Amino acid sequence: MLITALGYLGVTSPRSEDWRRFGGDFLGAMVAPDGPDGAVRLKFDDADWRLQIHPGEADKVEYYGWLVNHEEDLDTVVEKLAAVGVTASWGSAELAEARSVDRLVQFTDPWGNPHEVAWGQVTTSNSFRTGRGMQGFVTGQQGLGHVLLLLPDIEAGHEFFHGVLGFELSDKIIEPGRINARFYHVNARHHTLALGECPPGVAGFNHLMLQVRDINDMGWAYDRLEEFDVPETLSIGRHTNDQMVSFYCTTPSTFHIEYGYDGLEITPDWVPRVYTKTQIWGHQVHPETKNRPPGIMHEVPVA
Repeated sequence: MLITALGYLGVTSPRSEDWRRFGGDFLGAMVAPDGPDGAVRLKFDDADWRLQIHPGEADKVEYYGWLVNHEEDLDTVVEKLAAVGVTASWGSAELAEARSVDRLVQFTDPWGNPHEVAWGQVTTSNSFRTGRGMQGFVTGQQGLGHVLLLLPDIEAGHEFFHGVLGFELSDKIIEPGRINARFYHVNARHHTLALGECPPGVAGFNHLMLQVRDINDMGWAYDRLEEFDVPETLSIGRHTNDQMVSFYCTTPSTFHIEYGYDGLEITPDWVPRVYTKTQIWGHQVHPETKNRPPGIMHEVPVA
């Protein structure tokens, strides 16, 4: 595989300062030294940072940061994108330093989502300390977690992310009238990328999944949603496909966090399946969820 993990994520938000408490005290990440523009940087392991919230006037995704294992794989990514008419540009040395990587390329997918593919993420051994007393996060070769992107044409999304970038299908969830989603792996994590179908004319970012090492750390956070004034999106439940136990909440920056424990890992003999429900149990929709955006959305041309 070319892409091997979700390495980092960056968004702009007028509530970037709220992430110091939300990210550190509630999620349990380590608040790292600020970025050059005053961005709040969060650590989830020994990588210098994995989530960056830039100050700005509106909620906006700035980049999804994917990783490759070999520097020469960046050239292959550029070639594969060019073959389908997508131009990738090489990031400057200054940009690479700002992203805490050695080299990177940037491109925008056909739905206006900004991506970066990088090699050489900077890490500092034994530098991570949790933001609260907890066991930490499942990262390492599995990367930061997973993201769910919302696209108006999920089949075209499959052709791009699988056919061009090489994300491997883990399974599908198709519940007529409710959900049409695809899940893709690039390492042992059940899925690093998920695609969900949305109405024509829009696309966007629904959620970031963070996986903790101890179910009690997930339960601690769930019990304190009200204390930290964090809006619940979905109650605790267990997914059908990756069998992760998790809950969902809304961040200070419109998109959501899935905070989970104990997801399935991909095996060499993995066979994709199709499911007709998202949950085995739980994951009840909070009544106020319908009054919130599905994530950070932007307009796209209607085909």
